[in-house]
Amino acid sequence: MINYNQDIQHVQLQMRPYRGGILSDLKSSRPMSRLLQGEVGSGKTVVATAALLTTAANNYQGAFMAPTEILSEQHFSTICQLFSQISNEQIEDKYVRTYTGLLPKPLSIALLTGDTNQTKKQQIQQSLNEGEINIIIGTHALIQKNIHFHQLGLVIIDEQHRFGVTQRATLRQKGFNPHILVMTATPIPRTLALTLFGDLDISIINQLPPGRPVIQTRWLRPNQREIAYEFIRRQITNDCQAFIICPLIEESEIIQAKAAAVEYDRLSREVFPNLKLGLLHGRMSSTEKDKIMRRFRSGKLDILVSTPVVEVGIDIPNATVMLVESADRFGLSQLHQFRGRIGRGNKPSYCMFLAQNPSEIARQRLDIIEKTHDGFLLAEEDLKLRGPGEFFGTRQSGLPDLRMAKLSDIELLELARREAISLFETDPDLKQPEHSPLAKATTVIWQRGTELS
Repeated sequence: MINYNQDIQHVQLQMRPYRGGILSDLKSSRPMSRLLQGEVGSGKTVVATAALLTTAANNYQGAFMAPTEILSEQHFSTICQLFSQISNEQIEDKYVRTYTGLLPKPLSIALLTGDTNQTKKQQIQQSLNEGEINIIIGTHALIQKNIHFHQLGLVIIDEQHRFGVTQRATLRQKGFNPHILVMTATPIPRTLALTLFGDLDISIINQLPPGRPVIQTRWLRPNQREIAYEFIRRQITNDCQAFIICPLIEESEIIQAKAAAVEYDRLSREVFPNLKLGLLHGRMSSTEKDKIMRRFRSGKLDILVSTPVVEVGIDIPNATVMLVESADRFGLSQLHQFRGRIGRGNKPSYCMFLAQNPSEIARQRLDIIEKTHDGFLLAEEDLKLRGPGEFFGTRQSGLPDLRMAKLSDIELLELARREAISLFETDPDLKQPEHSPLAKATTVIWQRGTELS
């Protein structure tokens, strides 16, 4: 088992753990399994950096997997910037950096994505296998068969819901019981966390960095559309950038919502003919999406028209305004995630939610998000208003109804979790006679789950 005894004091963590904490977990002989929640821009990458540095200080390797190439590159850049502030940096190339003066021995960090050229990829694979690379950051490329670690001690998975169970397990199996830290920018209500992630300890970053501007938020009706367009023009005139979010890719007769492709064409020709627009949607290849996001990040595009695929994306400090079409179709948590795409710099930022024909519940949601900027409070309200099945934006991602309790019965859920943990510690195989009925019921449940999968 892995036991990390050296503390790293360079980074101070402001977290509220439900049980223990990340650095104390790293000292334990029991492999960590922890979920780190924190809003967009709250500092999860800094926390991950502290954990990775602690791992390297104890002669183990750390792997940090992100869902996209551009997000992997952003994490690599951020972590390298943090290290360069407190040590001497040696840049080998765009994929590998080495730092001295940070630890007793040189610290090597590498980036591995599908964009890495074949020669460099082979060099990184060899260095990783020989233990010369301490920290590696990358995409699904990290779980390829030819990737081998010398001594993997920590696995960090960003935006964990973007990876399948098999993908997460594959990365974990590249080491011997490594510590696991999964991160999400989607605030999850306590009750859902207990049921969705009952096997994980949970840490929450419940503060944003000092100085982060509050995003001014308003919801608008269709007759205010031109006002919104004019406001976007003024922001771009002041050297800022904008997002316009649409819920669908193509028109639907059943769901009367703006289609991103059609809207992009209309906006380009009729509304913003003198500005540079880009289009982003989920049917594009990863390469196409990365190319568009790079152009937007570099300032080559004024406006990015996108479907909800932009909900988890790149850091664009110059983006100060967002318009969300058909906002009444989204839940509070998703609207809050959209809003988190802007306000990443030091400029005042503005979010406008355009509602076509909101129901009474939709109006309640829009009224709430105008006044509330705490993602965890919004998540709780979202759960109350829409229920668990719609919390993540679609019934497929929701939870089935509980048989013995409601998701609002937090005390009962917590009691059930404590009892389950106690039972696992005393009789993990359910061999005791009094647990025989439970063992049979569990077998039936597992068989049913296997048949469904």
